[in-house]
Amino acid sequence: MTTFGSVRARQSADAIRGRLGGAAPSAAIILGSGLGGLADQIDATARIPFADIPGFPTATVVGHAGALIGGTLAGKFVVALAGRFHMYEGHDAALAAFPVRVMHALGAQTLIVTNAAGGVNRLWQPGDLMLIRDHINLMFRNPLIGALEPGDLRFPDMSAPYDSALGELARQVAMGQGIVLREGVYAGGLGPAYETAAEVRMLDFLGADATGMSTVPEVIVARAIGMRVLGFSCITNLACGLSNSPITHAEVLETTAAAAAHFQKLITGIVGKL
Repeated sequence: MTTFGSVRARQSADAIRGRLGGAAPSAAIILGSGLGGLADQIDATARIPFADIPGFPTATVVGHAGALIGGTLAGKFVVALAGRFHMYEGHDAALAAFPVRVMHALGAQTLIVTNAAGGVNRLWQPGDLMLIRDHINLMFRNPLIGALEPGDLRFPDMSAPYDSALGELARQVAMGQGIVLREGVYAGGLGPAYETAAEVRMLDFLGADATGMSTVPEVIVARAIGMRVLGFSCITNLACGLSNSPITHAEVLETTAAAAAHFQKLITGIVGKL
């Protein structure tokens, strides 16, 4: 068993369950760079800093608050991760996905993952929201490597990692709200450097519509433990070679802030219909 496996996750969940009020969450939500504003829409029972959760390191990236929030959103009890752990910070894949195990141990059966991503699809613009239909793992890491964890599926089927019924729900909610929801493939890279223009041309050839540095390990673990997954990318910039401007993390945060209202409205609407 790994250091950040299912047994450790149950121990971490047991340590914080009382602070959340003991209710099983309808969904677990992971908020990507600059998207943490949704946490403010949650009627919080508890806001627990990562430092208070056994096994969690401190968040170090700007735009990641570093707290687990439990509370009510759209009438449903949820747990939300304001920030995440990235492998480019020096964490291994198992730790990057560890919060998923903890939120599952708290009772969540549905995972909503979000991220800020560079746009590879030339027809899209910064600020667009993308429903993730599939992903490409270019991190060349897998959080399931090692001894089989209790409760895990050894060889999880990844033919449909993102739940089709949840995707249809997202489309219906977006349409009802008048939000344009793109759909596409997310390519997860290791980072922390942004992609070169040649790498972006490669990603386009491989079929990617957006690219970022997270999400993939979380989704792999979620599928191995039987969680349903719904994923979204906020397109924050055109990937390298598709615009004349250099990419900065400040630009990423600025764009997600501008798209925050639509993002928060969409996620809240979806949670309300779970």
